[in-house]
This record gives sequence, structure tokens and C-alpha cells, in this order.
Amino acid sequence: MLATATLAAPAFASLGGSVQSVAQDRVAMNAQVSVAHLASYTVEEMRAPYGTVVDEYVTSEGTVFAVTWRGQFPPSMQQILGKYFQEYSDALQTQRPQGYGHHPLNIQERGLVVQTFGHMGAYYGRAYLPDVIPAGVRADQIQ
Repeated sequence: MLATATLAAPAFASLGGSVQSVAQDRVAMNAQVSVAHLASYTVEEMRAPYGTVVDEYVTSEGTVFAVTWRGQFPPSMQQILGKYFQEYSDALQTQRPQGYGHHPLNIQERGLVVQTFGHMGAYYGRAYLPDVIPAGVRADQIQ
């Protein structure tokens, strides 16, 4: 099951976590890092040696408000979502599409959005906190 798979991949910063967790992830992933400083947030892109790319969106106050991923392996949703994982799991149980894993997943809860799509060897997704997105930033900018 794609959404709850926990592969032997390194840990990533949790949604709602602090910028310090991003720095720890760089070391754990042995990742190449590039940082883009935008007007009201920063995007820290980490490229793992096994090909997965994780972008962590951090507010100017230091909170991870969004995480995106793409690559051959999906990240651990429990690690990505942190304290929001139970809410995601509950929503997944009520919204589980037929043939799960072969169709995009779009969970839109009051304070959490998780969208995943792809297939074996090419996974993509994003998770974000609508209430924490900085002013002037649109959800469609989280890619």
C-alpha cells in the first residue's frame, strides 16, 4: 500500500516541524542540498543518492508548512506527516478509492491536504497545512 508504506529510506522532516529537523534530514539522507530563498518562505531541496527528491517548505518563522516528493521510492508517510499522520490515516480509511495505489489520492481535511500519484518507480506527492501557508502564497505554488 503506497500511502502507508514505510520503506528503508531515511527520515524526512515532519509537517509542522521546525527548521532544525530539516538540517537533521540532510545528514540522515546523505543528500545533496540546494536552498531557494523566496519572499516569505524557503524551499530546501534534498536529493538522496537513491534518486528521491524531497522539498521542504519552511516559513520565515522556521515551521515546515509543506513537503513535496518525487522519485523512484515514496517517503514514509508517518515520518512526512508527523503529528498529522493519524488524521491522514483516518481520512484514508473513509476515502479509500477502489484499486488503491493505481489512482491518485486526494485527501483534503480542514487543516491538512495530502495528494499522491504515480506508479511503481515514479512516485509524486505533496502534503501541506493550509492554515500555515504564508500570506500571499497559493497552494498551487507547492509543487
